[in-house]
Amino acid sequence: METNKRKIWGWLQPMIIGILLAFVIRSFIIIPIVVEGASMNTTLLDQDRMIVNKMDEPERFDIVVFHATKTEDYIKRVIGLPGDKVEYKNDILYINGKAYAEPYLDKQKTSVVGSLTPDFTLMDTPVKQLTVPEGELFVMGDNRRYSKDSRQIGSIPIDEVVGTTNIVYWPVKEMKIIKKQH
Repeated sequence: METNKRKIWGWLQPMIIGILLAFVIRSFIIIPIVVEGASMNTTLLDQDRMIVNKMDEPERFDIVVFHATKTEDYIKRVIGLPGDKVEYKNDILYINGKAYAEPYLDKQKTSVVGSLTPDFTLMDTPVKQLTVPEGELFVMGDNRRYSKDSRQIGSIPIDEVVGTTNIVYWPVKEMKIIKKQH
């Protein structure tokens, strides 16, 4: 009888440890997500599967997942950090008066007529301030003409950010690590 209990415990112990590890990893470290929609084209495509790092602090140009509503998460790129003055003029991003290149938009810019990103300042968005509020981020989709982002919904509280993501693991032929832009 004692031998059977040891055998059962020998099988149960690794299973319990595995379940606990999976719970801890998924709750505090990484989670899988599925990209839904075209707002991040051409960087990310609809139905791409990615890994979200819940421990990473978002930086400018990182791709983040955040709670847009109680039931819906969005995936967008961080453009403005707290205190930043963000504006677009002639399809060029200016942050605090300095022009920034956005190489992740190059492919799209060659395929559109006119500007990819219409001119705006933060005063033209729901932010209605000169700078991104403290504790918030200004985010935009890479598919600028077809993205519901901070230009429409306003800046997002940093505490609504689930994490950053840059690893596409599915589909296998599209597997990639998206380089950080600085």
